Parts: sequence; C-alpha cells; structure tokens
Amino acid sequence: MSTVVENSSVLSALTKKFTEVFGDSKNVEYYFSPGRINLIGEHTDYNGGYVFPASITIGTTGLARLRNDHKVKLYSENFPDLGVIEFDLSDVENKDGGSWSNYVKGMIIALKGAGYSVNHGFELLIKGEIPTASGLSSSASLELLVGVVLDDLFDLHVPRLELVQLGQKTENDFIGINSGILDQFAIGFGEVKHAILLDCNTLKYEMVPVELRDYDIVIMNTNKPRALTESKYNERFSETREALKRMQTKLEIKSLGQLSNESFDANVDLIADETLIKRARHAVYENNRTKIAQKAFVAGDLAKFGQLLNASHKSLKEDYAVTGIELDTLAETAQKQAGVLGARMTGAGFGGCAIALVAHDKVNEFERAVGAEYERVVGYPASFYVAQIGAGARKINI
Repeated sequence: MSTVVENSSVLSALTKKFTEVFGDSKNVEYYFSPGRINLIGEHTDYNGGYVFPASITIGTTGLARLRNDHKVKLYSENFPDLGVIEFDLSDVENKDGGSWSNYVKGMIIALKGAGYSVNHGFELLIKGEIPTASGLSSSASLELLVGVVLDDLFDLHVPRLELVQLGQKTENDFIGINSGILDQFAIGFGEVKHAILLDCNTLKYEMVPVELRDYDIVIMNTNKPRALTESKYNERFSETREALKRMQTKLEIKSLGQLSNESFDANVDLIADETLIKRARHAVYENNRTKIAQKAFVAGDLAKFGQLLNASHKSLKEDYAVTGIELDTLAETAQKQAGVLGARMTGAGFGGCAIALVAHDKVNEFERAVGAEYERVVGYPASFYVAQIGAGARKINI
C-alpha cells in the first residue's frame, strides 16, 4: 500500500472532494496521522509494562479549515452514505450513537477540559487507509489526527505528550474502551525507520532504529469482519486488575509490569483463580519478553527476536485467549514457512492482523503459501502487505 501523504494525486482528489462537500477549498490545511504495528508487548500497556510499537505509512488523512461560527461539519470518504455530520460546539457532550464523529467530539472535550480554547467551528474531511477492524489502530489514528488538526487550527501549542494522553483520555472516557497508551504514543511519537521502546509505567521511551537487513515485516490481515470487541477488551482489563489487586495483598506493587517472572511464579497462589492466573501470567511474561526482545533487536539477533515473537503469540493464545482461529491460522502457518524467523498477532486480537518477520526474497512465496492455507481453513482470503515504518501524526506542507 502506498501512503496518501506521498501521493499528490490522492491529495488533489481529496481537495476536489472537499470543494464538492463544503463549497470551496480556500484556506484548507492538510494533515496525516498513521496507523501502527506493535512488534511485541501486547496487552502490557494497561498493565504498566513495556511495549515496542512503530508507526506505519498507512493511516488517516485530513483536510480542515476554520469556520466563523460554532458549527462543526464532518465528512468521511469511508462513510459517504452518512453525508455531512454537523453539530454545534454547544452540543459537543452528546454522543452520536456509534458514529466516528464521537472521536472528534471526544478530542474537543479533552482539549477544553485541559484548558485549551476551541472556540470556533471547523470543517473536516477525512480519508482512512487503515483496513477496517484490522488492529492497526484506526481509532487512535483518528484521535491524533483530530488532535493535530485542532492544535494547528487554533494555534494551541499542545505538548506532544499531552496530546497523546488526551487521545487516550478520549478513548477511555468518551468512547469507553479501557485501553492503555500504546496506540496513541506510537502514532504521536513515530519516526521514520524507528520503533519505540516505551515503559508505560513511567512513559520513558527510547527510539530504536529498525535494521532488518534482509528481512521484511509482513502484515497479515485476517479480514475478519468485526468491531473492536470492547466487551472482551474491557473484560481482560478487569481480569488483570483483579489479579493485581489480589497480589497487592502481599506485594508492594502498583502494576503487574513491576514483576519478574520469578517473583510472579513465587506468589501466584495469591491470585487463587486459574483464569486470573493465566491473564496475569501473560501480562508479566510478555512484559519481560519485550525487554529481552528489544535487546535482541538492537544487537541484530533477529533469530532470537523471532523466537520471542512466536512465544508471544503462544501466550496470547493460551493464557490471554485473544487470538481465535483466524489469527492462529495466520501466525502458526507463517511460523512454519521457509525464511520466517517468527510471527505473532498484533493489536487487541479477536481478529485484526498478525505480523511475520520474513526473508525479503521469500515474501512472495510466503504470501502464496500462508494465503492458500488461510483460505482453506477460514473460507475467505487474507490480505498481505509489507510494513513501511513512517513518521507520526503531523501537518502536511504541500
């Protein structure tokens, strides 16, 4: 997939659409917010652990301009049947069912709550390239897109970390998903050809050059139709919180991410529930796996990194129970292919995408073999593309 940002013909077409929808394109500004992959460290962010994500070159493009009144007018190329969604700034607290406009409302509320002035209406046209329900974080991409749009249009000068945190606040408080900060952070701080090792407990981070030599990261999309499974996601959040609470009866910890594998194993009896033990074990072991994986990655030991990807998927399947036949078929079939060092699901799970570390000269063969097996087992095709690591959410100067 090419990126909208680099494609002037796409921007030209979007400008034409903006004119068609909003009357003209005077004073329009252009913005882009990427999607993300997470190399390793899944469901660790809200457990105070480490994650290792990178922003990618597909994402959400926005065209926007200020209005002289208090009307907000929105249009999505992805949902043309909805037409123009319109609301007044005085009505921003009211949710619009399951509409994408809630992400815009949520970011306005979050910014105003943090003391920033959003005192005029605006027009916003968006086009999202991220495959629907792919687990590449279209919601956080949209939140950060709206964030950079409002920051620029209203000259707010919001520090990037605060903008990232307000994106998470929108997801948690207005949308109602108990997510950690992984997605917004990766999208807000992404750099070309760099991954981010982020300690979600302290928000300290390290930019890590992505040096894959003769290998590519291949994204494998299940194409499983789904909405983000909010109930299951929030259920896992609650389960790990309960496990933490039980361990805190003896241990002085604020998060599962503070535990070594050994200290967890030595105190597992405190949890006294097999399901909760599994959930917590994944959070602890995955966090420690991520720290080892980053060291292997930096050292150029891609074989070791690949083994940790495989171990991560096994834990997500057996302990965290967030995979399913689609993701398991992709990841486990990928792991058996020639030239593959490792594969795992990425994102929340329950559908969405997996990633594989594949020798560059084996990619075509890999896609054919995995694609054929997936269609045989699942009954419909998967999609494949090589991930390009790109920059974070930003204004586009054209």
